[in-house]
Amino acid sequence: MKKNILIIAEAGVNHNGSLNKAKELIDIAEEAGADMVKFQTGDPKNVISHHAPKAEYQNKTTGSEESQLEMVKKIALKDEDFFILKEYCQNKNVTFLSTPFDLNSVDLLAKKMNLPLLKLSSGEITNAPLLYRAAQSGKKIILSTGMSTLGEVETALGILSLGYLFPKMDPSITKSKEVFCSEEGQNILQEKVILLHCTTEYPAPYKSVNLKMMDTLKNAFDLPVGLSDHTLGIAISIAAAARGAIVIEKHFTISRNMAGPDHKASLEPSELKELVKSIRAVEDSLGERVKIPAISEKKNIPIARRSIITAKKIKKGEKFTPQNLTTKRPATGKTPLQYWEWIGRISTSNYDEDELL
Repeated sequence: MKKNILIIAEAGVNHNGSLNKAKELIDIAEEAGADMVKFQTGDPKNVISHHAPKAEYQNKTTGSEESQLEMVKKIALKDEDFFILKEYCQNKNVTFLSTPFDLNSVDLLAKKMNLPLLKLSSGEITNAPLLYRAAQSGKKIILSTGMSTLGEVETALGILSLGYLFPKMDPSITKSKEVFCSEEGQNILQEKVILLHCTTEYPAPYKSVNLKMMDTLKNAFDLPVGLSDHTLGIAISIAAAARGAIVIEKHFTISRNMAGPDHKASLEPSELKELVKSIRAVEDSLGERVKIPAISEKKNIPIARRSIITAKKIKKGEKFTPQNLTTKRPATGKTPLQYWEWIGRISTSNYDEDELL
């Protein structure tokens, strides 16, 4: 049976620049049962300036001696590697996905590799040129919304709607706002875009996750919503699945003991497998909104419910009272819903104690 929750195993840069390790991550994702395995694509010098500092968590995991640019250069894959990884995924029953971090990477993934879907990171939500280029490709987009306000999300969606509907115009924020407010703009967003709630910290503290924001995003923009989960463990992803997330994205690694910026906040293989298993269990358990007995529990109705039964011997012609009638299992006699109707009636038979009426 096809499942509705899309599980993205985020390999990111946890391959540490090694194609073989990237393949090993694909093996792990496939073995765990993830739907997609996601990498990150971009030329570091087009993404990070020489002056860009590391994030606090990156200083903790990789030290402060090198710059952010130097760190990322060491762990970046080459463009040709992604074609190899896509083919490897095709042979492994898991879908290849990657996040573009520059315009050339958008073109690589969307045009040259012809991916049907692009995942845009939270850091790009104000990157108007990249948002527009991604939508120009016509591909479906999953957009993470970490660090943003609702207004910033709306602006980003306006740029996407502009790129989808007017891919050859000279873009502007003013025009994007007009398109966002149009019926055509709203329709194309509903057809093409999924939003991911996200807390951009590694690892994200539980108290800053705010899963209720998924409801806010869904209500504000009438778009499908999921979670990019940066917390430790799998509990928050499971909770998001139960709250209606249609996409769950989670970092994973070969080992948290490996060197690199993201390993410490990632799941190990056995944990990824448990995550997928748990999300599928949640999915199976959600069921329908109608309150009726489940097929599996109907057989237990006569065992768990009760019948009206005599509490002591009753002679013919004796009145039924609260003292001589009670309710006990099994539910194979008169329903206790009729109990008060029987009180005060005259018995037409003799009854032993513990006998059904």
